[in-house]
Amino acid sequence: MREALAEAQWAAAQGEVPVGAVVVEGGKVIARAGNVRERGADPTGHAEMLALREAARRRGGWRLDGCELFVTLEPCAMCAGALVNSRIDRLVFGAFDPKAGYCGSLGDIVRDSRLNHRVVVCSGVLAAECSRLLVAFFQEVRARRSSARL
Repeated sequence: MREALAEAQWAAAQGEVPVGAVVVEGGKVIARAGNVRERGADPTGHAEMLALREAARRRGGWRLDGCELFVTLEPCAMCAGALVNSRIDRLVFGAFDPKAGYCGSLGDIVRDSRLNHRVVVCSGVLAAECSRLLVAFFQEVRARRSSARL
């Protein structure tokens, strides 16, 4: 999770929402990413999506069985669907996302028994640290907007 936090800090430094993700196979990081939605003008530029793509490229196939995804924020519906479709074994996330999270908060795509794959979930890992990073980022954004109006 510390590696994912480093990616989130990188994203924040780029002006992106500070979410970071790493894919781990056999105890080794094989892919990493931070959010790039703003810089890339890409609605799919979420850290999870980018890390999954890189991991699939490195493995030479879309199936990521035997891999784990560590991410600082609970994945949204799009990213949760990608986790199921990639056949990733395990998701570890930090902060819950009560407004957009689909791995326990608003819904639970990754553990839906109607789907052809289910992901083991471990939540709340370094949650306070992950949350602090997000809160600080959005406080800064609000402060900039407020001072720009003056």
